[in-house]
Amino acid sequence: MPVRINDVMALLCHISDQQKMKVAIKHSGKGALIAGASAFLGGLMGGPPGIAIGGAVGGLFGAWMTSGQFKPLPQIIMEMPVVQQQKLCDDVYSIIRSIDWADATQLILLVTGNAALQQKVAAALINYVSQELKAEIQYGD
Repeated sequence: MPVRINDVMALLCHISDQQKMKVAIKHSGKGALIAGASAFLGGLMGGPPGIAIGGAVGGLFGAWMTSGQFKPLPQIIMEMPVVQQQKLCDDVYSIIRSIDWADATQLILLVTGNAALQQKVAAALINYVSQELKAEIQYGD
């Protein structure tokens, strides 16, 4: 049976929605840029002590700016480029290969009806998000 990527993506969206997964893509570059710029400005204005103070203030401001930017994982999954979706689909398909399904609804029912299988699929999704997207996952509202 050919892999139907849309069915697998629907399954992943369902599981991530059911577990209320949210994702924050790390924006460390933006925070580092802010910290560096404020250290530079502090150095221009206050010399060596200004560098320390500017770096500290900029670091705190950069951390504050980049925190709390969580999006629902189903939204992230559907916005991923096709190449990334295909890689994720391949990872998950290796787990659900033995299942025969007719459509996305049946696939979702078959996987969510088997706790061990659902856990394996969720683990593959979490691993992909953590390793490939370099993202942090948060659970709940």
